[in-house]
Amino acid sequence: MLGQMMQQPLLISAQIAHAARYHHDTEIVSVETSGGKHRTTYGEVERRSRKLASALLDLGLEAGDRVATLAWNNYRHLEIYFGVSGAGLVCHTINPRLFADQLVYIINHAQDRVLFVDKTFLPIVQGIRDRLEHLEHLILLSAEDADASEALPGIGFYDELVERGSEDYVWPTFDENTASSLCYTSGTTGNPKGALYSHRSTVLHSLAIALPDSMCLSARDCMMPVVPMFHVNAWGIPYAAAMMGCKLVLPGPNLDGVSLKNLINGEQVTIAAGVPTLWQGLISALKESGETVPSLNRTVIGGSACPPWMIESLYRDYGVETLHAWGMTELSPVGSVNTLLHKHSRLSEDEQLVMRRGQGRPPFGIDLKIMDDQGNDLPRDGQAQGDLYAKGHWVINGYFDVADAPPHRDGWFPTGDVAVIDADGYVTIKDRSKDIIKSGGEWISSVELESLAAGFEGIADAAVIAAKHPKWDERPLLIVVPEASSTLTEDDVMALFEGKVASWQKPDAVIFVEALPRNATGKIRKNQLREIYEDYLLKGDAS
Repeated sequence: MLGQMMQQPLLISAQIAHAARYHHDTEIVSVETSGGKHRTTYGEVERRSRKLASALLDLGLEAGDRVATLAWNNYRHLEIYFGVSGAGLVCHTINPRLFADQLVYIINHAQDRVLFVDKTFLPIVQGIRDRLEHLEHLILLSAEDADASEALPGIGFYDELVERGSEDYVWPTFDENTASSLCYTSGTTGNPKGALYSHRSTVLHSLAIALPDSMCLSARDCMMPVVPMFHVNAWGIPYAAAMMGCKLVLPGPNLDGVSLKNLINGEQVTIAAGVPTLWQGLISALKESGETVPSLNRTVIGGSACPPWMIESLYRDYGVETLHAWGMTELSPVGSVNTLLHKHSRLSEDEQLVMRRGQGRPPFGIDLKIMDDQGNDLPRDGQAQGDLYAKGHWVINGYFDVADAPPHRDGWFPTGDVAVIDADGYVTIKDRSKDIIKSGGEWISSVELESLAAGFEGIADAAVIAAKHPKWDERPLLIVVPEASSTLTEDDVMALFEGKVASWQKPDAVIFVEALPRNATGKIRKNQLREIYEDYLLKGDAS
């Protein structure tokens, strides 16, 4: 017997329609690429999104066509999110920090017919325009701009395009499994690969990340996604914020600590999300100015492991709770968020802060487990360490237009991470499987050593790689970027690890460098570091 309930497809257009209907005058504040703030509302964003959808279809686009963006976090980008997907097209956000050849590959592979671009990124487009095989319309995210027209003849302008759209356009209804958006991986090995999300997966992901045990979003919040909208759809926050009716603050291109501090205090932001380096800048700006952030009560930190000192500083110095999260492009991206259980209220403050260091528990809709090399399930005891696998409503089943499917195991997606899971489902990511150090039959986590090093005074940045060793196969090698005023020596750094890790886990040597290589999403390129330094301990250079 079937239930007798209404059937409505889960569509992204329903999120913005709901926001316009029930939160029509809630503000959306965005920092413009040219400076200054723009203020709009959910009602206005929904109206302009419908007009944009109409205008795009009038250009001759058809269902499933890809529409790309090279843009910052701003209100026009937000309108594209809803207007493109709501029309049955696919919103393809592109990371402008990728190399030119990667950008060309991605745009051609996706067969993008339209590219929206912020003025900041016009030089990038100028350099690759002639190599884009399917692009028919290049549109600047602004009003008419004479300089842009001269630089790129034939370029269109967003505001003019929207004005050509129909006020009477009605959001269409279609299958909720229709493709909605396309995000590519950063391509650390080989060409970037596309994750093609559906309306259904996106709406379910939005519901999950808004839950109290995830980001706990509500209409009482002012949310600031500092994570770029070109990076895995800003972790899905724009969709969830519309669904909940949060005030939204979009910070534009200026993501330095002072700018973030001023935005948080000026707009009374209650929750913000971004990678650890952004909050390092915020903490530095707060210390320098002597200010606090009274309205901010929580931050979501992901993208890479958050150093323990940062979690403690945000909480003890500024009263900000850290929600340590984990995910990946293939998971839309959220796989777990660290929120505590009722029983943890009995723990001391120090013990709770230790709990915060892990990556948390999966929300409903995601399941995680660890397996050994033979594919056997490992226990959830907080001790066993294995390869992390995921399955769920917003996990990819395959990559976009790629013949080779991910090497699933019985329907479980291999994340490429090594982790432990405890009896309550709390996940601690130990390392990427390709980065973990295997020393004399024992495992050493490069992530744990890096987190410790990043908290030491005088160290601005740090990476740990596996270096070849004549006796132990591999040993940890610490590569450090010292602060400008630092006088740290190798012996000083080695001494900092005393009493913090077992003696056999300490790095064998320390190398000082000016900067660490990073990929387009800000992650350290350890493959490059290994190419340069993996034989360092074999050469007799280390003490």
